[in-house]
Amino acid sequence: MSEQKVNLKESLSKLNNIVEWFDTQEEVDVEIGSEKVREGAELIKVCRKRLTEVENEFKEIQREVDKE
Repeated sequence: MSEQKVNLKESLSKLNNIVEWFDTQEEVDVEIGSEKVREGAELIKVCRKRLTEVENEFKEIQREVDKE
C-alpha cells in the first residue's frame, strides 16, 4: 500500500467485502481465499497504522487545547 493517508472508511469497507465473500462461499477456493486473506491482513496493518496516526493527532490537538 502507498504512503498516502489511508482512508479508514474505504479500507474497512474492503475488509467487510472480504468477510462477506467468505460468508457467501459454500466451498472456498483455496487460491482465491489465500489471496483474500493476504489482502485482508495488509488492510488490517495499514488501518492499525492509520488509527495510531489519528490517535496521535487527537492527542496533539488535546495538548494544544490544554495550553490555552
